[in-house]
Amino acid sequence: MRSFPIGARLTAWYFGILAVVLSLFSLTAYFAMRNSIYRTVDEELRARMEGVRRLIERTVRYEPDDLRRELREHSELAGNTLLQVADRQGNWLYRSASTDRYEIPRPREASGVPSTLVLNNVPLRVLSTEIQVGDQSYFTQAAAPLDDFYSALHRFVTLLVISIPILLLSAAAGGYWMSRRALAPVDQITQTARSISVQNLSSRLIVPRTGDELQRLSETLNSMLERLEAAFKKIIQFTADASHELRTPVAVMRTRTELSLRKPRSADEYRQTIAQVHSELEKTSDLVERLMLLARADYGVGALQLSTADLGEIVREVCSQGKMLSEAKEIDFREEIPSQPVWVKADAHALRRLFLILIDNAIKYTPKGGRVDVVVGQENGCAIGEVRDTGIGIAPEDLPNVFERFYRADKARSRESGGVGLGLSIGRWIAEAHSGTIEAQSSLGGGSIFKLRLPLVNGESPDLSSAN
Repeated sequence: MRSFPIGARLTAWYFGILAVVLSLFSLTAYFAMRNSIYRTVDEELRARMEGVRRLIERTVRYEPDDLRRELREHSELAGNTLLQVADRQGNWLYRSASTDRYEIPRPREASGVPSTLVLNNVPLRVLSTEIQVGDQSYFTQAAAPLDDFYSALHRFVTLLVISIPILLLSAAAGGYWMSRRALAPVDQITQTARSISVQNLSSRLIVPRTGDELQRLSETLNSMLERLEAAFKKIIQFTADASHELRTPVAVMRTRTELSLRKPRSADEYRQTIAQVHSELEKTSDLVERLMLLARADYGVGALQLSTADLGEIVREVCSQGKMLSEAKEIDFREEIPSQPVWVKADAHALRRLFLILIDNAIKYTPKGGRVDVVVGQENGCAIGEVRDTGIGIAPEDLPNVFERFYRADKARSRESGGVGLGLSIGRWIAEAHSGTIEAQSSLGGGSIFKLRLPLVNGESPDLSSAN
């Protein structure tokens, strides 16, 4: 089901809320006005009754005819109001001339509370009371017509019925215009964002300097576009580098197999070709495995299984492999690992892989007769693992990029001697997955130092804490 635009929905909500508010206001005003009329009329009737009571008190000792005459004069002075007075036996002592026209009924008892009656199509407000003077009681009724008041009330209602719809329609039109005007920058942002595609990811939204939600929305979208552009560039670079790295071994294998198939060859020659192709396949398989690992890391799939482990023991296992690699190249390999455990939350397999990458690189780029040191320790509440070498070093301009994928400081270095530039990228991912950091220090001809920092368990080694 297609929803209405935000402007229309805002206008509908505004119209509905305003309609409810105006309806409640109209009802409140109507009843307030009606109650005000009743209070005014009731006060007038009570004042009239009080005058009749004082008159009866003054003339009760005279004859009934004298009382009738006084009541008539009182009624005429009061504007020939509706008034009727009866004695205890129910005989009318006085009834004003206009009372007969309405035929006001006499209730069974005088409640003293005004009530509204409609007699001969005329609304009347009637007050019935009993006046006690000495041993005499008199039933008295005073009334006031409400037709003029009701006419004014009716005109007020008519005014509300006519003006409220007009006001609602005017307010809805104004609200819709205001909502469209307020949402116009959003439409502009939408159109600009819609025009941004893969070909122009560098485009940005115009940020209004209004200090409101629109400015924050534009800034947020621009930040998102910057992240998307950076991620897209990385994907393009990653794809290009991966394609380049895969193209080389595939071309080598293809060339060697084509040469072998051009003419008949001996079994040894075929065996040599197969061995060469197998060697390239192993390198390609390792490259694909590393690419898959980084791809899973990017998508958060390759989660590590962390548990409490001794960093020294993990590094000690890797050093046994490093010694064999260093002996083949006649490099002095030394390790400095404390006898006390250095406890960290780690995936032991992943950390072994990280240190094997660092040690392998150190041996690979250290010339014959050089030295490689592996150190484990603690520093400022962190576990430290360092791999130092006396190798060829890294140029200052290359140092910030050594952890980037497919980056090789020496562009002329062959795949056989320099790898494909994924090892340190994998190492950085492993370090960050352990909530740690890895950094490099190097200079051309002065060797390199790769330093790993990992948080200790509870900030310190359990053995050290127990010893204290």
